[in-house]
Amino acid sequence: MQLKEFQLNAVKALFEAMEKPARDIILKSPTGSGKTIILTYFMHQYILSHHKTVFVWLTPGKGNLEEQSKEKMDKYIHASQTKLLSDVMTSGFEENDSCFINWEKLTKKGNNALKDSERTNFLEHIQHALNDGIRFVIIVDESHQNNTVKSDEIIQYFHTDKIIRCSATPKGVAKAEMIEIPESEVIAAGLIKKMLIINENFPLQLDVANQTEYLLEQALKKQRELHSALLNQGVKINPLIIVQIPNKSDALLADVEKYFEKQSITYENNQLAVWLADKREHKEGLEEPENPAVAVIIKQAVATGWDCPRAHILVKLRDNMDETFEIQTIGRIRRMPEAKHYGSDLLDSCYLYTLDEKFTAGVKLSLGKGALDATTLFLKNEFKNITLTSEQRTMISNSRNPAKALLSIAKYFEVEYSTGTNKLENKTRLETEGFVFSKDIVRHHIADARVATISDIDSSEFQHGDLHEALDTHRHGREFHQKVGRIGLEISMEYSYMVSIIRKLFDRNSPYSRKILALDSRDVYSFVINNMDMLRHVVREAMAYEIAQLQFEQPAVSTYDFRIPQSCIFTYDGSAKTQNIMSKNVYQNYLSSAEPRSSSERKFEKFCERSSSVEWVYKNGDKGNEYFSIVYLDNSGKQKLFYPDYIVGVNGEIWIIETKGGFDRSGNSQDIDLFTPKKFAVLKSYLDKYGLKGGVVRNDDKSDELCICTEKYSDNIQSDDWQILSDLIP
Repeated sequence: MQLKEFQLNAVKALFEAMEKPARDIILKSPTGSGKTIILTYFMHQYILSHHKTVFVWLTPGKGNLEEQSKEKMDKYIHASQTKLLSDVMTSGFEENDSCFINWEKLTKKGNNALKDSERTNFLEHIQHALNDGIRFVIIVDESHQNNTVKSDEIIQYFHTDKIIRCSATPKGVAKAEMIEIPESEVIAAGLIKKMLIINENFPLQLDVANQTEYLLEQALKKQRELHSALLNQGVKINPLIIVQIPNKSDALLADVEKYFEKQSITYENNQLAVWLADKREHKEGLEEPENPAVAVIIKQAVATGWDCPRAHILVKLRDNMDETFEIQTIGRIRRMPEAKHYGSDLLDSCYLYTLDEKFTAGVKLSLGKGALDATTLFLKNEFKNITLTSEQRTMISNSRNPAKALLSIAKYFEVEYSTGTNKLENKTRLETEGFVFSKDIVRHHIADARVATISDIDSSEFQHGDLHEALDTHRHGREFHQKVGRIGLEISMEYSYMVSIIRKLFDRNSPYSRKILALDSRDVYSFVINNMDMLRHVVREAMAYEIAQLQFEQPAVSTYDFRIPQSCIFTYDGSAKTQNIMSKNVYQNYLSSAEPRSSSERKFEKFCERSSSVEWVYKNGDKGNEYFSIVYLDNSGKQKLFYPDYIVGVNGEIWIIETKGGFDRSGNSQDIDLFTPKKFAVLKSYLDKYGLKGGVVRNDDKSDELCICTEKYSDNIQSDDWQILSDLIP
């Protein structure tokens, strides 16, 4: 299991939250962000470094989520010690357990899964564990569904000091520590679709005799388009339509079945599935990529916990539903089938067809610019032959290279601490800088000596407020593991890689030419535990230090001829007051209400529309082989793709423009992209190579003018490197 960078950051945030005084920790994660992966990895790492701990994961009643979550942990974490409620009732709670329990089996009146006598035994199991010194950490999955008096009563029995509440739509908990995973990071990682497109190509005034049939017809047309596009990419996935109908709507169910039957999509040929309380057909295996079912008819019961990544389209035929459930339902169609984007707007978007205005308004409010009106635009004939050379990376890996991270850390020590080949001199230099060298574990404050007993402490070495504990590799092994894991999380490096780096740098038994210290293996334990904060600082700084000091050989890039796509899915804000057609755009009927757009992009498009020198404008995409890209290297030597925002025709010449956040009235930068200088450098190199023009455009709030940097990049708007754009392009 290889976690994405944002997932490792979430694990790091969970560790930090566990050390803070707040009892409640809220993990707000979008559907599809890999919440189970994040939590199981965290649980595994935490148990390894904190003895006498048991995790109790409480799930909602529907969907057998406790079994699904247990199966995932068994799959992701080898040799994990997982249990269901039945296992707890047999053997109780034991150290290192991760227990997955269905709420309803504990709280629901009349539920025979836990009879009164068994309930008493369950509480006895809790008490026995507490008597044995076990500490419970509670995880409440889908916490918005279990915020009740009965659920709180159950939690109180565990006498826990930490509760992790998880939901895509959490309800407020007073004084809670909040960890929020930004949806943009989940999209950037390719786990969920870039956009939800609502009622694509619908006329402004829809006048049809049978609205249900019209919605199903549009959905089926889109399903066939998606299926064809996936097959063209060699992907054997059958996109699924979810048709959601109201409860107590037998007539509507019959209408849906009748429409699909006319299209030869039936229960008999396995192409239609239904998942209702009183009717289920072909529900099993519905999640499989090549399952023949084209559509499934559902009601509310399927909303919680159902994981079907091939679901791509939602037809919503119900209204007046609970808002939280609405958002959860949308989450069913947002996962990417293979946890990656395909580089195609068609395949990297999901689709909603509905005439329920209240539902549509709720979706837009929830997803913001992630849910938009859409239509298909076609390229004007005169721009079909415009050609540029686009670059693609040849190095596919998106993970940080452990070998380069090791080299970066070693070089950082050499420059910042003047370390060399003499290990004794290196030790002296590091001691001077504040590193602690002791065979013992040194606690700088009595409050930090929680794991020590009086017999472990050598009172003769109690000096200057420090406590010394004799190293016990068995007992302190957990702490070493935790510290190495925390150091690795600083740079999104998993434990297995980070411990290897630590050993190569400091352990005499691990060969490495740039070794800094030659410690015995036992002493590496105490060195890491005693210097965790210093090492975290070094590792963080070393990764940033790469930019200025380390030169990686540029891997080869592949090139191909880029032409503006013949058509595009155009997303816009249908509620905007102005819907002007931008005549200079290369696409027909491109509207001024285009979304998503930053304020800089919107202002630049208006500038181009007014400029007498601008002949045409193309808004480039931000991901995918169909768009124009340039390759550059990031801090750890990884190839990344830069997609400049605009390609513009100016008096017969081609300009390439990247827009960024502007400067406020005091001249302070509002650009949040740390890589802007690097992107400018690769753009300048590309422009010089192919004899083109362009640069970075930013708005100056003081003059209310767009300014452009073309030769040398500066973050100071007052420098001569910035020119007023209208002076260059009148």
